[in-house]
Amino acid sequence: MGLALRLVAQRLALGLLLLFAVSVLIFAGTQLLPGDVAQSILGQSATPEALANLRRDMGLNEPAVSRYFAWLGGALTGDLGTALTSGADISSAIGSRLGNTFFLAAVAAVIAIPLAILLGLLAVRYRERWPDKLISAVTLASISLPEFFIGYLLILIFAVNLGWFPSVATVYDGMSFGDRLMAVLLPALTLTMVVLAHMMRMTRAAILNVMQSAYIETAELKGLSAFQVIARHAFPNAIAPIVNVVMLNLAYLVVGVVVVEVVFVYPGMGQYLVDHVSKRDVPVVQACGLIFAAVYIGLNMVADIVSILANPRLRHPK
Repeated sequence: MGLALRLVAQRLALGLLLLFAVSVLIFAGTQLLPGDVAQSILGQSATPEALANLRRDMGLNEPAVSRYFAWLGGALTGDLGTALTSGADISSAIGSRLGNTFFLAAVAAVIAIPLAILLGLLAVRYRERWPDKLISAVTLASISLPEFFIGYLLILIFAVNLGWFPSVATVYDGMSFGDRLMAVLLPALTLTMVVLAHMMRMTRAAILNVMQSAYIETAELKGLSAFQVIARHAFPNAIAPIVNVVMLNLAYLVVGVVVVEVVFVYPGMGQYLVDHVSKRDVPVVQACGLIFAAVYIGLNMVADIVSILANPRLRHPK
């Protein structure tokens, strides 16, 4: 396990270093935005004295390096600052919205991951036959359409024409689990359609790669059925690349929800970010960007660690 533990430690260190680099880019990018933040808050009729006072209160007169480390230190202690437009604490505002985003991503993942693996197994079982071609055609069509188009199409069919689900995904505190699940089902289906094709095709490719091995031929010679060979022998040995693609798509489900949340007016992190980008609320944009980056990098690290630990040649190098 010595080599595997060393590789895991390296992945963790690289992940933290990458997160630090991303935080620098987020802060620098928001500082390089054109225009004056104080002017956009107070409006064109603001006096020079009012602008100078607001810049001093916001710390804009301090050097950029000092402001960055003050912001980073606050973020590490859970203090993400105060929203410029409302004066609300960003950490408190993000808390509930981040929970909503995680709930939406979890519902989409519960639907998408088992379905993608099942479709991948079926595509391998009926390789080059009509089920395989049909699954590939449908998944490719879904990944070719933009998220907002899929979302509006689902709203038209299931909310407007059939009336099965609400067109606006409204959730609030105290809502029952069943009502919350019903409210997020359409945006969850939209996210499922987006990530399903990638996971299915990677599952199919990973299993087909393993199917060329000698032990698969041995299992077939033992008289096992094609599905038993795939499920018992091919799938377990293809789990590492499948876990990688699942984790990458989980990261997308959390980070890539911005468009879907805006389409369904869902009170999550994406909607919160878009609302404050339009208001030029820099602290909120920085906080949301840092959280999205941390989630994405964290899930990628988990995928790398699982791949390392799932490789017997790294666990037992001798």
